[in-house]
Amino acid sequence: MTTQSVPQTVSGAKSDYIVAKFGGTSVANFEAMSRCSEIIVADKSVRIVAVSASAGVTNHLVALCKPDLSKEQRQAHIDGVLAIQQAILDELSLDADLAVGFNETLKAFQTLALETLTTDQQHDELLSFGERLSSYLFAQVLRLKGLNADRFDVRKVLKTDSQFGKATPDVAATAQAAKDLLIPLLDEQVIVTQGFIGSDEFGQTTTLGRGGSDYSAALLAEAINAKSVHIWTDVVGIFSTDPRLCAKATPIARLSFDEAAEMATFGAKVLHPATILPASRSHINVFVGSSREPERGGTWIEREKSQQPGIRAVTQRKNQILLTLKSPEMLLASGFLARVFTILSEFNISVDLVTTSEISVAITLDNAPNASRPELEQACLDKLAEFCHVSVENNLTLVALIGSEIQLRQHEMNLMNVLKEFNIRLICHGASKHNLCFLVEQSESDTVVQAIHSRLLESAA
Repeated sequence: MTTQSVPQTVSGAKSDYIVAKFGGTSVANFEAMSRCSEIIVADKSVRIVAVSASAGVTNHLVALCKPDLSKEQRQAHIDGVLAIQQAILDELSLDADLAVGFNETLKAFQTLALETLTTDQQHDELLSFGERLSSYLFAQVLRLKGLNADRFDVRKVLKTDSQFGKATPDVAATAQAAKDLLIPLLDEQVIVTQGFIGSDEFGQTTTLGRGGSDYSAALLAEAINAKSVHIWTDVVGIFSTDPRLCAKATPIARLSFDEAAEMATFGAKVLHPATILPASRSHINVFVGSSREPERGGTWIEREKSQQPGIRAVTQRKNQILLTLKSPEMLLASGFLARVFTILSEFNISVDLVTTSEISVAITLDNAPNASRPELEQACLDKLAEFCHVSVENNLTLVALIGSEIQLRQHEMNLMNVLKEFNIRLICHGASKHNLCFLVEQSESDTVVQAIHSRLLESAA
């Protein structure tokens, strides 16, 4: 995903403001919201709070975007959303100003959710309701704690293009709107707004892609020139691997922007990959911690280069596609790759890894299970097939070793001993000293990660 360069409106000295983001489990119910409100009360520098939809809501909304639902199925998902919101409302009473907005938003949701949606724009509109509803509720919870809090519609500020489902932010327009509409409020109020959503130049609702609330928080931090952005989730920072997979996984106290970007890109789900872009671009430190246990600290992501060379984490990203393109015309010819990537660009396909030989190129693509459209459309394959043989493999997992100044010779003996038991489909190393990546069968990936963590990280601890 690309964004525009940082505009002049956000240059200069950092403000003292902090942007905090709370994920779906952190705003899942009244108890969770109350815990999070204590974090805001304890830190007066937090002036903007971006919230996700309450846990479970987005799954219902994604289901409602499907065209083949029966009337009964559609109503069941609507009722599921209403039940999650009502459980929170049972614990608090909304002030009049928040109640009016909440009820209007709820009515708009029910109206749209009963329709069979036919456009990507309608999908984005429907998917936006989770964050729009939870922000009213969280604003009220902050008021109960004695804070002067108000709810703000982020679509007035976070401006994007019209690429529905995965919109690209307009950084300059966002900064200008924040200067005009948002920054004047921050000295007197804590602003509760929404992650994940924005609006295009026509005022139509857009979304940044699933998990985009982290990205939203970083974009807002950049727009107001904040000193840091705090990502509050359900784990104590970023770990050496998924702690649910490896009991000996350990939290990492500090990461460089480069290391964090690689981890997020290659499967560390605690942080949305695009979050690092505005943070690194504008030198805004990022903190990742647990809203359940804020006292335990977390991970700081900073500009400074890591002082610990070598492998620091192993991640995995499932549901990968391996696209192999083969043509004898590649031999001693120029322009083949340019033609391939021009077609991929036409279909807005983002490539992760690339390896080449004399007559073929292998490319990995992400195939997120909850994407609003398939990553690799048949029309794209047909266009590629006009000039080369096309092969597509599914059910693969990208495993990545992440760190600083990774050199294969330092780790190759242990790594090869681990990997010799598995079917490795592709290896990629050299473009960055921060990662070493390979593809394995999805059915084996958990075991691969456990073996690598045990051999290369636990033994080195």
